Parts: sequence; C-alpha cells; structure tokens
Amino acid sequence: MRETKVIKLNDGVEIPVVGFGTFLIPENGHTYNAVKKALSLGIRHIDTAAAYFNEAEVGEAIKHSNIPREEIFVTSKLWIQDFGYNNAKRAIDTSLKKLGVDYIDLYLIHHPYGDVLGAWEAMEEAKKEGKIRSIGVSNMTPKLWKKYIPLFSTLPSVNQVEYNPYFQQKELRKLLKKDGVHLESWGPLGSGNKELLTDPLINNLAKKYKKNSGQIILKFEIQDGVIVFPKSTHPERIKSNMDIFDFELTENEMKLMRALDKGEGSHDPDAEGVEEMLLSAIDIYV
Repeated sequence: MRETKVIKLNDGVEIPVVGFGTFLIPENGHTYNAVKKALSLGIRHIDTAAAYFNEAEVGEAIKHSNIPREEIFVTSKLWIQDFGYNNAKRAIDTSLKKLGVDYIDLYLIHHPYGDVLGAWEAMEEAKKEGKIRSIGVSNMTPKLWKKYIPLFSTLPSVNQVEYNPYFQQKELRKLLKKDGVHLESWGPLGSGNKELLTDPLINNLAKKYKKNSGQIILKFEIQDGVIVFPKSTHPERIKSNMDIFDFELTENEMKLMRALDKGEGSHDPDAEGVEEMLLSAIDIYV
C-alpha cells in the first residue's frame, strides 16, 4: 500500500490529504469498480454526494474491499432540495442507508443556497449523535463565507471548492486560515484544462523530478496545505496520483507555482441564478 498522509482538522478528526472523487462516475457498476480499485491501490478517502447518484455503489465497494471501515474516510454531501432542518435530518439518514455505514466521516453542505442555517443545525445535531464525525461546507466563496459563517454556532472543518494552480482562491484561503478551516479542492487538475497540464513550468518540474504534470500539480497543492480529489477510472492514473510522496518541491519552486494563479475559475457560486440552474439540472427525487 502507498503512503497515505493525513492532516488534523479543526475538530480533531484526521483526514487523508489525497482522496478519490466520484463525481460523474455512473452507478451502473462503474462507481463500484472504480472505488474498489482505488481502495486496492491505497486510497483511503472516498468523496461522494447525494447528487452524484452513486452512494450505494460507493458503499458496496467499501463493504467488499475487506478493509476495516475505520480505515476508510467517507465524505458525502447534502443536496439543495434537502436543506432545512427536517429535510436535512431525513437526508442524512438516507445517505447513511445508501452507503450502508453507521457513520459518515465528513458531511458537507453541497451548495450554500436556501435554508442553509436549518441544514447546518441538523448536521450539528447528527454530529453530536455520532452519525457524522465532521461537518463542512462546499462552494463557499468569500462573499458566501462572510454571509453564513458568522451565523453558525460551530465552524466548518473544511470548505470544498474549485482549486488548481490557475485558480488558487487566495482571498478565500485567508478567511479559512483565520478560522483554522482546511480547503479541499475539487478539480485539482483543472478539470481537463490542457493549458494547465502543458504549462511550461509544470512540464519542466515534471522532467526534473521524473514525474508527470498531474503529479507535480497534486504535489504543489498538498504542500500548500490543500486536500485533493483527483478523479480517474483508469488504474494506472489512480496509482500515479498517489505516487507523489517521494519528492518535495523547493520553496522557490512553490513560489513559482503560486505565481501561476490567474484568479479565475470555471464556476462562480456568486453568479445570479446559480441556485435555480442547479435545481433545474439535478433533481435527486426523480
């Protein structure tokens, strides 16, 4: 098994810094096979969501992995349709049932719209009951962070947002650092951005360290304190995404990588009509 580095969240829960993302992997056997393969290759952090429609196969893969449950870190997320206290309580129990587990390690507010405060209250309660070990948010911009976090009675442990070397979320990270909140990256490899993967600096570092461009990007992100979820259904790519703990970028190389930031991502949670767009695109009760 490859080395799995962990860090401690602000609530004391330890989380592996490299996870396996299951977004857009269909629940037709593909999710089961991909998660089971990822676990066999040393991944110990699986990220899913109610709106990914694949929690059941994630749970089956975990069950059949022959790896003790306590060694696998499972993340799921609450969809917008289930926001509000009573809805969220029901949704948490539904995710537990679909996953076939007694507890979820990390549970996130997927997109911060609607009755976020009611949802958060239900999540805090579920944490106290032992159904969830750690709670957090996702897709919270600095604007949304300032809107909601002062109203929460407890701080999130993480904020899962779009992040890669071309979009480093510098303003947001200052806010998170102040509260001891870790940033998790979805799309850590730029969601297929060819410009990023062929960036001259990244390619030169790949040659120096005898790695590929994706490994250099993931190493930069982890060294910068970010938790990453590279997604792939290809075993060789899954293996290479874990093979990043045998080298370190120098501080000067880290500075050069930080200078790649363009400050723009592919998704703007602050844009008008995002909530409506998401609700019309994904209905988890169809």
